Amino acid sequence: MALKIKPSGRRGDNAPRSLRGHCADTVGGSRVGDSRRHPVESAHALVIILNAMFNNPEPNISRYFYWKRYVEIPMVLVLLILALPIIAIAVLLVRLTSKGPGIYKQIRLGLDGKPFTFYKIRSMRDNAEAATGPVWAARNDKRVTPFGKILRQTQIDDLPQLYNVLKGDINLVGPRPERPEFVTELEKRIAGYSYRLHVKPGLTGLSQLNQRSDLDMNDVRRKLVFDFDYIEHCSLWLDMRILFCFLLKMVFLCSPSVLKLLRLHREASQSPWASSLLQASFSPLNDDDEERLSQIILKRTTV
Repeated sequence: MALKIKPSGRRGDNAPRSLRGHCADTVGGSRVGDSRRHPVESAHALVIILNAMFNNPEPNISRYFYWKRYVEIPMVLVLLILALPIIAIAVLLVRLTSKGPGIYKQIRLGLDGKPFTFYKIRSMRDNAEAATGPVWAARNDKRVTPFGKILRQTQIDDLPQLYNVLKGDINLVGPRPERPEFVTELEKRIAGYSYRLHVKPGLTGLSQLNQRSDLDMNDVRRKLVFDFDYIEHCSLWLDMRILFCFLLKMVFLCSPSVLKLLRLHREASQSPWASSLLQASFSPLNDDDEERLSQIILKRTTV
């Protein structure tokens, strides 16, 4: 299932609502305090809304985030020097095997929703979204080139983001930076989604090791569980293990057994955040119910 985003008419519309100074003071389309009632269509949806009100999914931010930048600067300098030959060879092979540039740029959202230019080695055909606009990648996506499949499996296509780390746009490890078009939509559908923007995103992370690329809303919810887990338990030891697996993945050696050996294997359903973030993924909520749930959460996080 592909998430397709309609283009916004105003430049500022792509930023998350909670970061545009929007106070989520509406429920079901009317302002809080309005005398009109807004009945929830299903009793199960009401239970989820009440659970969100009293169990707001907000992880405590690890203190390591306040000084991890100083640890990563020397690490990224070494990694960038080692990666430059690999990046050069990969870009050359991309240019030889398909038409278009070797590296492409996108706008992603960083800390506190600040947009930045994001660099990747091109793994899809040139102008892949010209006809559709921004959409999620699909399983066996026909837009991905044959060589691009190898780049994606090994995450070599992400190596140019070492430059983003050096600039300070992202960290080596953290939640994956998302496109503003998708964040605007996901904030409406997933309660507390924008909380992941309270920390700097990363080149790789716990969610990338344990979760496939987003194909549907349930994938996003599971990835958010892993992001919250990382935000709360981030440490130098955890980052070193994640980076080691990132390097192993480039040579096809990052297997589930390796993740278990390094204690990086996670099951979203067993996380403390599962009841708050995954419950809706197993519930037949309509868009109005999920929007109402999102508004309640955003109201509590912006007060």
